[in-house]
Amino acid sequence: MIIPIRCWSCGKPIAHLWEDFKERAAKGDAKKKILDDLGLDRYCCRSMFLGHVELLETAAEFKKY
Repeated sequence: MIIPIRCWSCGKPIAHLWEDFKERAAKGDAKKKILDDLGLDRYCCRSMFLGHVELLETAAEFKKY
């Protein structure tokens, strides 16, 4: 759905980095380089970004009025 505010494993704040990651990934930059530049060194934080799937628009289609 939405990127978590903190990493579930270590508790490091990561949500403020998501927009920058998404923009640079859309431009075609290497994801490893982006994560290194953002300062995400731990594998748990990196997995939060690499495994995230945007489902907000899909879930919003089923909203009851």
